[in-house]
Amino acid sequence: MTDKGQIRKIQFTGKSSYIVSLPKDWIKDQGLKQGDQVTVGRNGSNVLEVKPVNFGKSSGDESSNLIISPDDDKSTIVRKLIALYFLNSKTINVKPKAGTRISPTHRIAIRNAVKKVLMGSEITADSTDGITVQVLINLVELSVDGAFKRMLSMAKSMQTDALLSLKENNDELAQEVINSDDDVDRFGFYIIRQLTIAIENQHMLEEMGFKNSRDCLGYRVIVKNIERIGDHAVTLAQDAIDIKKPIKG
Repeated sequence: MTDKGQIRKIQFTGKSSYIVSLPKDWIKDQGLKQGDQVTVGRNGSNVLEVKPVNFGKSSGDESSNLIISPDDDKSTIVRKLIALYFLNSKTINVKPKAGTRISPTHRIAIRNAVKKVLMGSEITADSTDGITVQVLINLVELSVDGAFKRMLSMAKSMQTDALLSLKENNDELAQEVINSDDDVDRFGFYIIRQLTIAIENQHMLEEMGFKNSRDCLGYRVIVKNIERIGDHAVTLAQDAIDIKKPIKG
């Protein structure tokens, strides 16, 4: 079956029904068999769409486990947590290695990561025996385009404020720029997570307005560049704090 489609004859059966056969290759590609259901709906005035009933449902694992030990580095644990977030895990269960407990240091690191990095997530259980992270946000609540615009706006504001803090030797404004960097990073992680999911989900790609998975790559490059704008703004803000005299001009 090609992208241009195939010509099919419309057949009339009974008193009011018309039948069109479906291409065999498409049936195989979708993993369908006799008796399975499809949805048929109009798309515009002259286009009819046929989709499997489960079309568009996420293929990501609903729940994932992250086993940690007392010797694990905090940054390593956070990286693994972020990786599971990217893989579309709806629930992440952080568990200690058998015979151990989650240390206070590790618990703080996980809490900070959820608060500052994993957008749309919250901790629903927290003890030395385990931490449960629930990912609640979805594409309907915050679109990739909406997150992208907010991320860009924040990064531009950070850059403007960083330059102003240098000019005025304003430590308070400089510190606000530094604090805002976490929010920019959170939007970046969220966007990349959604793009990663969309690459394997044609329905989600269409919801984002993309024709194919290659379109996601451009977004990822832009997101990384916006993150760099935020990072440069933080560097300028830190310089403003370190420099004790205002810059004239």
